[in-house]
Amino acid sequence: MNICCIRRTVRRWTALCLAGAAVFTLASCGSGEDPRNLIPEEREAQRVVNLFSPMEKTDPGAENVARSAMDLTVAMAEEELGVTLAYRTYTAENYQDKTYDDVALDRARSNMDDLYLLNPDTILTLGAEGKLMDLSGLESVKNLREIIRTANTVDGKLLAIPQEVVAYGLFVNADMFRRYGLELPETPEEFLECCRVFQENGIETPVGANRWWLETFVFAQAYADLYNGGNAEAEIAALNSGEARYSDYMRPGFEFLKELMDRGYIDAEKAAVGEAIEAEGPDFLAQKTPIVMAYWGAANTETAYGGTDFEMQVIGFPSSLGQMPVVTITGYGIGAEAEHREDAARVLDIITSDEALQLYAENNRVISPSKNVSVECVPALRPLQDRIIEDGIYVLGSNAGMAVEQWGNTCLIVRELLEGAAVEACMASFDRLQDEALLQLRGTPAS
Repeated sequence: MNICCIRRTVRRWTALCLAGAAVFTLASCGSGEDPRNLIPEEREAQRVVNLFSPMEKTDPGAENVARSAMDLTVAMAEEELGVTLAYRTYTAENYQDKTYDDVALDRARSNMDDLYLLNPDTILTLGAEGKLMDLSGLESVKNLREIIRTANTVDGKLLAIPQEVVAYGLFVNADMFRRYGLELPETPEEFLECCRVFQENGIETPVGANRWWLETFVFAQAYADLYNGGNAEAEIAALNSGEARYSDYMRPGFEFLKELMDRGYIDAEKAAVGEAIEAEGPDFLAQKTPIVMAYWGAANTETAYGGTDFEMQVIGFPSSLGQMPVVTITGYGIGAEAEHREDAARVLDIITSDEALQLYAENNRVISPSKNVSVECVPALRPLQDRIIEDGIYVLGSNAGMAVEQWGNTCLIVRELLEGAAVEACMASFDRLQDEALLQLRGTPAS
């Protein structure tokens, strides 16, 4: 499971994972030494890198593919470097009302760990504070896709590297589309027409939704031209300076969602309180709802949508440029003043090497951050993979180079819409966020 989804899961279930602790084994030494000196000497020689993440090390026999794949790459680094990676994990029980992001910020600011698995908003915050090491000099960076550099660079510094690229798309029941003579939609207008036909044929709510992922529709329409028009750097600079307004980019997506709600194609009341997959999943699997949205891994997971009784296709969201995947980038960052930053950098260089990423991708069947690594995905995901890898078409739902954090803020403002707020009020929320960010950039305290 990717970390963006983990963050949501942590808030859904107050105890996602158990506190983990690394088990250290002391190597034996040759005879002839005073036994009383063995333990102190070995402790002194032991090299440990502390990792803070949402999940503990895999227990033997545990069915957690993502965690197991990570452990395989960690084992490579431990063996090659002679270090031990000590897992320090988040548990909601220990931190009560604090989210994973809150705790990660506190720990990184206090230099409590060396290596951190970070969400995009946390990368942006810690990067702006100078709390993360510049990773640009790592050997593995040479092989990264440009999408990674774009998403995780702050002030010219690459601050985090992931082990996978997380893509969101529309999960559609292709059988139901064929039943009613519909082509898979490319544009917002085509999407609305498909929903109209479904509803006229007795499908009350064509789009299954939850309170977490409707922002994907907004990003696809807001940033289709920005990321695919060849002028992204200049447009983002204009947003960061205040010359351009986020609300102008976001307005079409919010107006589109409002129309979906007004026409009853989305049940806003249900979506406002629904949890991801739990809310819309049963109806989608029962073929009562032809369209849902989810992340890449949900198509690989039997507990989500990996075992449907119908032909499922995963496509991009409707936009002016056609089907548009939405990509989020998490990543591993290293504390700028971490106690073991040098060893942490060596570990990260190995677990993000092509060799390790190939192992990770083969186990998880994901899009790799390395342009040299590719694996065969399940047939349902091929349209999304082709759009991202072959065509190079996508938008970023997270970008540490933007002064206003995107994914979390947009999610919260979409919830305002679901709860009855007008589009203009939602745009005013974006304007406030941008104004606050501009004040911070200029060193002026927000009032």
